[in-house]
Amino acid sequence: SCSLGGIDLENVVVKRVNDLNLNDIYPLVLESEREGFRFLRRFYDDYTSGTNRFDREGEALFVAQVSSQLVGICGLNQDPYLRDSKVGRIRRLYVHPNFRKQGVGKLLVANVVEEAKRTYKTLTLRTDNPIADRFYKSIGFSTDHLYENATHFRPLDGDLD
Repeated sequence: SCSLGGIDLENVVVKRVNDLNLNDIYPLVLESEREGFRFLRRFYDDYTSGTNRFDREGEALFVAQVSSQLVGICGLNQDPYLRDSKVGRIRRLYVHPNFRKQGVGKLLVANVVEEAKRTYKTLTLRTDNPIADRFYKSIGFSTDHLYENATHFRPLDGDLD
């Protein structure tokens, strides 16, 4: 039911959610699995079980919507691999394939970065996807491997371009 070609970013609404409706996210979970990604299913399972609801101190969950349809998601956790309360981690960024390369991911990450600046000095993330690697580098993340279990990091003193 996603048949929009080019979207106008003015039609994309990014909002922070404290109580995600799992029925809204499920079509994205299925789409991600069709693409061979497992991380959104893990997000769904962790959210359902309460393992990770992005609701601890310094954490947040953002969704992107076009009309009333959920087209993307991105979470912020305290980095679970480091014993450093000043390091946050981008988790579970996913944008529906029909809405990629149109600024939705950048908008989601920009919201996460703004939220992260309130609590953290650095953001980390992990990806093994070459397209995601290029995306994160294009928005200011570095791949100098300074943090355990992370492929990318970004100090939080500058703004996204």
